[in-house]
Order: sequence, then structure tokens, then C-alpha cells
Amino acid sequence: MIPRYQLLKSQISRLGLALVLPISLVGAVVLPNQLQPATAQSGGNRPLTIRSDTQEYDAKTQVITARGNVQMVYPARQIQATSAQAQYFSKEKRIDFSGNVYILQQGSNSIRAEKVTYLIDEGKFIALPQSNRQVESVYMIEDANPNRQTNKPAPKTPALKRSN
Repeated sequence: MIPRYQLLKSQISRLGLALVLPISLVGAVVLPNQLQPATAQSGGNRPLTIRSDTQEYDAKTQVITARGNVQMVYPARQIQATSAQAQYFSKEKRIDFSGNVYILQQGSNSIRAEKVTYLIDEGKFIALPQSNRQVESVYMIEDANPNRQTNKPAPKTPALKRSN
């Protein structure tokens, strides 16, 4: 019979090995550097780091699930994200964030939502709000002529028509 501490030590070693493979796979994904849809580039590996309270890897589905205080950093795309949970689907090349999601890209563009899906090959974000709320995105736009003043007011937004 194996002593309990040796069994626990063996399980921890296997868990460590199980996490090394998916983290290596995540680091191998090469992403473009823009919010707009783009094609993944071929070339060298670039790290994508996910930190959380707990992580698990399903070898059959090749899905990594991170839970609790999730923080993702992807320097190659200048993306940082926080959420309650994140799942990396390596076969689909997709990351699903859920629970108070905040994504910051290029140090200034941001998205706040309840759920965000990041399509890696397309460089595309799909954000969904909590019920009865909205998604918030902030984009920094460079004004080609910041000193230009216009006498023309902004057009009025038409009233929202609700369909029942």
C-alpha cells in the first residue's frame, strides 16, 4: 500500500505535467496585433500567460479551464484580460471569458462585459452583457486635426423604437 503523502505527491506531479502541455500549446498560438479581424501569422512561439486560483486541463477535449481571479497577459497582441473564469479551446483556437470580464488592448482600448469570446485566428472579440445591461467598449481614436473646430453640432440620435 502506498503511503498517503506519496500518493498526494504523485497526483501533484501528474497535475503539473498535465498543465505544462496545455500552457505550452497556449504559448504556441500566434496572434495578430489588432482588434480588427486578421489572420494568425506563422512563425515563432509567443507566450500567452494565464494566472488563476485553479486551473484544469481535459486531455480528451484539449480544453483548459481557469477559475477564480483569472488574469491573462498576451504581449504579442498587447492584450490583458481579467475575469472570474476563462476557457481556452485549443482545437477551435478560442478563449471564452465569463464573469465580470475586462479586456484591455494596446494600453487604451477596452471592453467590459459579462461574457467575451476571443476568436484567436480572426483577432475578433464577441461580447455579451448581463441581462438588462449593456457591453461597454472604449476606443482611443487619433484625431488627425485636433485643433479644428466645427460649428456644426452633432446630429441628434433618433428615439429608440421598441418592438413588442
